[in-house]
Amino acid sequence: MNIATFPSLLQGFFTERLLEQQGVSPNTVASYRDTFRLLLQFTTEQLRRAPTKLRMEDLDAGFLEKFLGHLEVDRANSPRTRNTRLAALHAFFRFVSIREPGLALQCQRILAIPAKRYERSPIEFLTEEEADALVAAPNAATWIGRRDRALLLLAIQTGLRNSEITALRNLDIELGTGAHVRCLGKGRKMRCTPLRPDVVAILKDWLSRQRGQPADPVFPSSRGGRLSADAFQQLVSRHVLIARQSCPSLASKSVSPHTLRHAAAMHMLRRGTDLTVIALYLGHESSETTQIYLHADMQLKERALAHATSSGVVPDRYRPPDTLLTFLESL
Repeated sequence: MNIATFPSLLQGFFTERLLEQQGVSPNTVASYRDTFRLLLQFTTEQLRRAPTKLRMEDLDAGFLEKFLGHLEVDRANSPRTRNTRLAALHAFFRFVSIREPGLALQCQRILAIPAKRYERSPIEFLTEEEADALVAAPNAATWIGRRDRALLLLAIQTGLRNSEITALRNLDIELGTGAHVRCLGKGRKMRCTPLRPDVVAILKDWLSRQRGQPADPVFPSSRGGRLSADAFQQLVSRHVLIARQSCPSLASKSVSPHTLRHAAAMHMLRRGTDLTVIALYLGHESSETTQIYLHADMQLKERALAHATSSGVVPDRYRPPDTLLTFLESL
């Protein structure tokens, strides 16, 4: 019995499984595509074989574990990124196990590769002073400066994700009564986010100068197309360097587009906004995801401690009443 080739299985995974059967979002397709692009580059270097000549038996569990190690060591990817790549591989080999039962054992071994646990460090966010310094960094006398200022201000106020901001079109912005921005977020959920008056004023000035069509991007690249995720990152990094001159505290922070999203959440939390409202604002699936912000700000913890009152009871140390319990407590 002939087993389908790796190229045909990979094409079937994207066209049949992801697009036709599951109807996943373009962002999911792009993430899986990037995983296999990296894998094919790795196999070409390691096996000296063109991607179209790869065989399924080349991609056994040992080889894929070596690939995951390459991501962490050679490419300096975080465990979280490594786990994202592994999830894409798992999805592909689940598809292969159904399509080609003869490869079930190979797929089972690959699906048994576990995700790596990692420490969750406190999130990085900007204070209001740092956010103001970043927004003031672009040169408003130039086209790029006006675009960057409007983009940064919108990102910090709305907390939109990188992909959500770069995908915005002119028709997604409403600047009249009840000004808001519409975006398609994770899980293909459409949400509307209200805009502050100062953000509305900046956007009105920016869009009036653009005079673009409704389907044109709100923040185009210098060539007029959609701004890429990498360009957004470079934009933020460039202006952080300038903002450090007036706000030295930025020098100790690693700022990315996602940091601006965290800044929006922390600004709302400090003003007493309920976590469930912040979750809706950011497009989180559950308010449990939003609880990371409770652990991020030391000032919130200090205020909570200041409201605590002593009962006047001297605390005593727990003493187990049984020798076996004493043994367990000593471990």
